[in-house]
Amino acid sequence: MIIQNPHSDPLSDVLALAGLRAACSVRLRAGGEWALRFRPIELKFNVVRRGECWLRTENTPARLMRTGDCFVVSRTPFILASGPDIAAVDAAAVFSAANESARFGVGDEVELLGGSVSLVSPGAVELLDLLPPALIIRAESGAASSFGWLLDELDREWQSGMMAGQAMCNDLLRLIFIHALRYHITTADAADLKWLGGLRHPSIAPVLRAIHGAPEKSWSLAELASLACLSRSGFAALFKSVVGQAPVEYATRWRMQVAAARLLNGVDSVATVAAALGYLSDAAFGAAFRRVHGQSPGRYRRQTAGISPDSR
Repeated sequence: MIIQNPHSDPLSDVLALAGLRAACSVRLRAGGEWALRFRPIELKFNVVRRGECWLRTENTPARLMRTGDCFVVSRTPFILASGPDIAAVDAAAVFSAANESARFGVGDEVELLGGSVSLVSPGAVELLDLLPPALIIRAESGAASSFGWLLDELDREWQSGMMAGQAMCNDLLRLIFIHALRYHITTADAADLKWLGGLRHPSIAPVLRAIHGAPEKSWSLAELASLACLSRSGFAALFKSVVGQAPVEYATRWRMQVAAARLLNGVDSVATVAAALGYLSDAAFGAAFRRVHGQSPGRYRRQTAGISPDSR
C-alpha cells in the first residue's frame, strides 16, 4: 500500500494554527414579542431550526432569518428579535439562569441552535480579521445540504444524552464554522477576501500552496514567480494586489506564524525550531521573528504562555 501525503492546503494550515475550539453550545426557544442582545467575544454561530426572526447588527439593515438559515457573527454585538425595532434584553442574563437551553418571551414559535467558537492562539486574530461582521448562509443556497446534515447530527447529539455528547457537539460546531468559511470564500467578492482571495486565483493559488507546504524554505521572488508562470515584476504586482502583501513578505510572515505555533505548542528549544525552519543561526531566526512579532522568540514563548520573563 502506498501512502501519499495530501497536497498543501493553506486554509487548513491557517485553521490548524488558529486553534479552533467550540466554547459552548446553546439552544433558544422564543415566542411572542421578544429581542435578545448578544456580545460575542470571537465567533457566534446560529441556525434557525424553526420559525423566523430578525438579525440586527450595527450599520447594517435588519435581515429576516427563516427556517434553515445559518449565520456566523465575528466580534460584533448583534440582536435577535421577533421584529426589526424591538428593544433588546441582554442575552447573558437569560442564559445565566438557563445554562445551555433557554426560553424567552411567550410561546416557542422560534427555535435556534448554535454556540460560540473561539480561536485560541495568537495567530487567530488574523483569521478573524478576514471575516465579515455577519456571514449569512441562506437555506436555499448550495451549501445548505452540508449544513443540513451537520445540523441534524448536532440536534441528535444534543438530545441523545449519550457519552461524549458534548465533545461531539463541539466538533460538529467546528465543522459548521469551517463550512461557513468555505462558503464565504466561494461566494464573496475577491476584494472582500484579502489573502483568502488568492486561493481562488489561478496564478496565486499554486504559490500559496507552495509557501504553506514548505515553511522552512527561504523563497526568492524568482522562484515564486516561476510557480505562477509570470515575470517577476508582473507576479509581484499581481500578488500584492490580490493578497495585500509582497510575496516574499507573505512567505516570511507565514514562516514566523509556524514558528510561533511551534514555540507555544511544543517542547522544542528556540534553536531547534529555528533549525527546523531552515535558519542557519539563532541570531538570524531571532531577527526575523522580532520583525514579525515584535519581540524575541524566547520572550514571546514566556509571555504568551503566561510565564514571567524572569522565570526559567
